[in-house]
Amino acid sequence: MPPSRFLTSFSAGARVPEHLLPYVRAISELTPQEHEGFLVWHNKENLILVGHACGAAEFDTEHLDEAIQKLPEVFPTMDRLTVLAPVRPTSAPAWSVSSPADAYWVIPLPQNQAQLSHGQKLRNMLRRAKQEITITQENWQPEHAELTAMFSRTHALAPETRLLFSKIERYACTVPDSVLFSARSSNGMLQGFSIGDYTALETAFYLFAFRHPQSPPGTADALLEALAEEGIKRGHTLLNLGLGINSGIAFFKRKWNAERLCPHVETTWTKRAPKKETTFESLKRWLGLNGA
Repeated sequence: MPPSRFLTSFSAGARVPEHLLPYVRAISELTPQEHEGFLVWHNKENLILVGHACGAAEFDTEHLDEAIQKLPEVFPTMDRLTVLAPVRPTSAPAWSVSSPADAYWVIPLPQNQAQLSHGQKLRNMLRRAKQEITITQENWQPEHAELTAMFSRTHALAPETRLLFSKIERYACTVPDSVLFSARSSNGMLQGFSIGDYTALETAFYLFAFRHPQSPPGTADALLEALAEEGIKRGHTLLNLGLGINSGIAFFKRKWNAERLCPHVETTWTKRAPKKETTFESLKRWLGLNGA
């Protein structure tokens, strides 16, 4: 069944990737539903409420808590709830577990490509990279799967992250407004790729990026530049680069003069308090939205 007009409005006004219906549907087995003006993703027992503001709305802590309190009436079989929001909900029970605070980073997109903000060091890096690689838009090919598999083999990844990576091909091949950018050397070898999502009206999304270990310096920057330029062509005003994750990823984003869009906290709890101390599984088991 196609989503209702109200549901599709979340994708149109998306500020964070969890609002993108085509994306989340492609990489998860969850069903979207509107609840008190919020988007929720659920299966029989687990529910994820996206508490971040959408479109022109402002985040409202009281409204979020009111919506959370009404969830059991609408989803009586719900056993586990995860709330994604700028803050830990005040209605969260004492036994809930919250992730360390992170933040979504964005690049304001100018009206034309020449106005993209580049520091001198970044300009030099891009100039060097473009002497060795060419960026093109392509369809998903076996080479992209091989590069993704290489990354998985050479990095210690959680099972849920490996599961997410296994869904990238389905996402890239089925979501109309996803665009795959490939970086190739002069002999045609794939040096890296990234995927941008342009489903929303104002915000473009930088969702996945992989590069070969021996790729020329600046390959990741050249791919990001191409992704940003495509957003400018399509009339987007922001490019969401995802969460900070760690100091290295945050440094890459700051290098591009990225700004913090909003804090991000993941809070999870079960319907009843656990009998003994336990560690909750990460939301990544269900969504895997932290990207690569």
